Amino acid sequence: MDRVLDVMTEAARAAGEIGLKYFRRGVEVTLKADRSPVTQADREAEQIIVEILGRAFPEHGVLGEELGARGSKEVRWIVDPIDGTRNFVRGIPIWAVLIALEERGEITAGVILNPVSGELWTARRGGGAFLGGERLRVSEVSSLDKATLIHASLNLIRRSGHWDSFTRLLDATDRQRGFGDFMCYTVVAEGKAEIAVEAPDLKPWDLAPVKLLVEEAGGRFTDFAGSPSIYSGTALASNGRLHDAALTLIRGA
Repeated sequence: MDRVLDVMTEAARAAGEIGLKYFRRGVEVTLKADRSPVTQADREAEQIIVEILGRAFPEHGVLGEELGARGSKEVRWIVDPIDGTRNFVRGIPIWAVLIALEERGEITAGVILNPVSGELWTARRGGGAFLGGERLRVSEVSSLDKATLIHASLNLIRRSGHWDSFTRLLDATDRQRGFGDFMCYTVVAEGKAEIAVEAPDLKPWDLAPVKLLVEEAGGRFTDFAGSPSIYSGTALASNGRLHDAALTLIRGA
């Protein structure tokens, strides 16, 4: 038994129940300063996550999308109570609770829960990545022309100044799909796609658990500069075999 993952899963499920309640009946949406949507469901879900994690590990700090940072920065939880809020408010069942544990700058545990489908992805540094009880492995595709590319909103990529990089990847790969949010990365970790890209202005709570999931499934995760960071605003995940080739195209070499 892994107490850390057990408590993280408990917190994610509690938050998921709150999210589902609002998802089924509808919820009022307001806009934050950056024009991104937020709902009462986001705030309540993050609060219950913080309460459950805090009872079990009172010494840990928290970095949350809605409630901000508090406590220790050396060992802290990184929380996104509803990843995919735009899907959530439109009734699209592709949204998730994201929780990660960061220890001295390294993500060591991650949980991703889609409350609508009940799918639960977990990862532990050095312990593998799982969907339910099934261990995940990235694909063995080793040629870009046979790869599937997953991406987020195209207008965001265009406005970010990375459009040329994206079109080079588009032209080099076999298929492209626009799932967005957490699902960009879960399909790579599951071996159902080879490359995922997102930009710009991504936050650590968008990326922390999915980074670990991809890595523990045997893949690779970096920003567009090739750094394994969740703090730079861009993200490239791959099955590892194609990562350097994708980075080369992104850089325009």
